[in-house]
Amino acid sequence: MPLLIAFCQQHAEVELSLTFSDRFIDLFEEGIDLAVRIGGSPDLPASLGCRHLGRERMVFCAAPDYLARHGYPATENELLLHPAVMYERVDGTTKPWLLTTAEGHAYWRNVPHRMALGDVDAQVQAVCAGLGVAQMPSWLIAGPLQRGELEIILPQQQPDGFALSLIWPRRKQLLPKVDALLTALEQLPIR
Repeated sequence: MPLLIAFCQQHAEVELSLTFSDRFIDLFEEGIDLAVRIGGSPDLPASLGCRHLGRERMVFCAAPDYLARHGYPATENELLLHPAVMYERVDGTTKPWLLTTAEGHAYWRNVPHRMALGDVDAQVQAVCAGLGVAQMPSWLIAGPLQRGELEIILPQQQPDGFALSLIWPRRKQLLPKVDALLTALEQLPIR
């Protein structure tokens, strides 16, 4: 959101209509000018443009006061003893945690949770409030980390998550607002 807020402040003449969803959308059918797609988009039709931003880095985090009360997990097994604050998908399932083996191989693990939320901002708020630990993309929690509201735990467990890409109908690329927004979103702190 900080990039979008800055974009709106710099481009007062542009009207934005934002939708946040984890469902797969048809840009043409829904009249979308630009989407940030998390996950693979390998077989895009030629009518869609795509700019790969990188891969999200998944980090485990908790609030400093939570860690002071419950301790810092030093291993995966210790982490699993802490209450999890999970992301809940549209279909009602929770997104598993992405972990890595000692050899560096990534794998998904379903974990029991204290709370599951269908909104990432609500998930961040719950973790900042000290309700448990979560695994989230580093770009999503950059602000709370900088403000000291969250701390990264288990830094050795920071696997690359999904690919992040900008997707847009090519016929709209020449629109000044779409071009300006593409340029602004390329500044997302993704590696």
